Amino acid sequence: MTAETHTEKKLAILISGSGTNLQAFIDRMQTNSLGAEIAVVISNRPEVKGLQRAADAGIATETIDHTGFASRELFDEQLIECINRYQCDAVVLAGFMRILTPQFVNHFHGRLFNIHPSLLPKYPGLHTHQRAIDNRDKEAGATVHFVVPELDAGPAIIQASVPIEPGDNAELLAQRVLQKEHIIYPQAVQWFCEDRLQLTNDNVLLDNRALPKTGFLLAE
Repeated sequence: MTAETHTEKKLAILISGSGTNLQAFIDRMQTNSLGAEIAVVISNRPEVKGLQRAADAGIATETIDHTGFASRELFDEQLIECINRYQCDAVVLAGFMRILTPQFVNHFHGRLFNIHPSLLPKYPGLHTHQRAIDNRDKEAGATVHFVVPELDAGPAIIQASVPIEPGDNAELLAQRVLQKEHIIYPQAVQWFCEDRLQLTNDNVLLDNRALPKTGFLLAE
C-alpha cells in the first residue's frame, strides 16, 4: 500500500432513486480521477436502481427505509450511525429526497454536499427549470453547495450554466443541465478530497482563496 492509499478519503453517497449523479461518481472513481473511495451507498427507499448501480460497481449498499421510523430525528440518528460505521469523511446527497434535520446537518458540517438544479440563489426549492423559463431567463444551470439547515441556502462551491433555447421546455432544459451536473458535482467533491476545499465561517475557500458567493464558475 502506498501512502496515497492510506490518505484516500471515504464517501457516503445518499440516494432515493435511479442514481444518475451517483453513476457520475462511480465513473470517476473507476478511472481513479475522484481522489476518493465510495465506501457506501445508502438509500431511504428499497430496491431503487441506484442501489443496483452501486452493487454492480462492487460498492457496499445499505437501505434505511424512512417509513419505518416515527420521526425524522430517529431516522437521521440511524443514518448518522450507518455513515459513521463506514468511517466516511464526507457525505454526498445525490437525489436524496429527504429534508434532513439540523442535528444531521450540523454533525457533518463542512463535509456535507448537495447539488441543486438552478443558479443559486435563484430558484431554491422545486420546479427550477420551469421557473427559469417562465421568467424568460437567458440561462439556467446547477450549483454544488455545502449543506446548511436552511433549504438550498448553503454556500456555493461551483456552478455551471446552459443557455435557455427558443422552444425549450422544462424537460429539455433539465436534460442539458443534468449533463453539467455530472461534471461539476464530482469536481467539487474531488477538491474536498484533495484537501483543496474548505468551509470557514460561511466562506468557501478553494486553494486558500475565498470563492465568490456564487462559487467557481465552470468555463464552457
